[in-house]
Amino acid sequence: MTKAGRRPLVAGNWKMNGLRSSVSVVEAVRNGLTPAIHDAVDVLICPPSTLISSCVAATYGSPIAIGGQNLHAKPSGAFTGSISAEMLADLGASYVIVGHSERRAYHYETDDGVHAKALGARRAGLCGIICVGETRDEREEGRTLDIVRAQLAIGVPKGATAADTVIAYEPVWAIGTGLTPTPTDVAEVHASLREMLGRLIGPEAEKVRILYGGSVKPSNARELMAVENVDGALVGGASLVADDFLGIVNAYAP
Repeated sequence: MTKAGRRPLVAGNWKMNGLRSSVSVVEAVRNGLTPAIHDAVDVLICPPSTLISSCVAATYGSPIAIGGQNLHAKPSGAFTGSISAEMLADLGASYVIVGHSERRAYHYETDDGVHAKALGARRAGLCGIICVGETRDEREEGRTLDIVRAQLAIGVPKGATAADTVIAYEPVWAIGTGLTPTPTDVAEVHASLREMLGRLIGPEAEKVRILYGGSVKPSNARELMAVENVDGALVGGASLVADDFLGIVNAYAP
């Protein structure tokens, strides 16, 4: 367990990457996890929706969870090309990423939309990983805390619990760039998010996991995961390579 008894979570977001042959990466991660790591950290992989069923089959009987990368807020309907939380759950997913910065930027998702999707995830029994983060311009303007707190205030549904909600702080300027904020910067943002969660959901906020994401790799994982109020990582590109992803997971090795 990490701070305040929160069990860490390392989640891999494959984004729009992966064909059927890529299930071998999941199998390699499964085979590379030691019993000690099983006991120390939760591991999640979020492949494209086309691979969820295959990845669920590949991890059957293992502690690895499989999740989705996006969902529609409604359970069903005339929404061509969309996938609902119920569909994800039916495939065997147990988590879903909500409001990733790329969805916000390229698909114009709003904080209100994130809120609706988080409710949809809860409705289907999924744990929603609600993403927040600032752009480079917002950081340079000194608005980081205002931005992420506002995103959190609108995005997190009333009555959220540690069982149905995870928060992921991903500074937009750090995603895929190789740049990362300093541990001091990360600590400041995560402490502010924890405090804001307390305002929103009360004492339950101490149980909710807050992940850091943005150019996490084996070489910096241990330092970042040791930061106060950092309860794991949301990993992008490094999760596509089994050895790299395992290197990040192993930051929690006893």
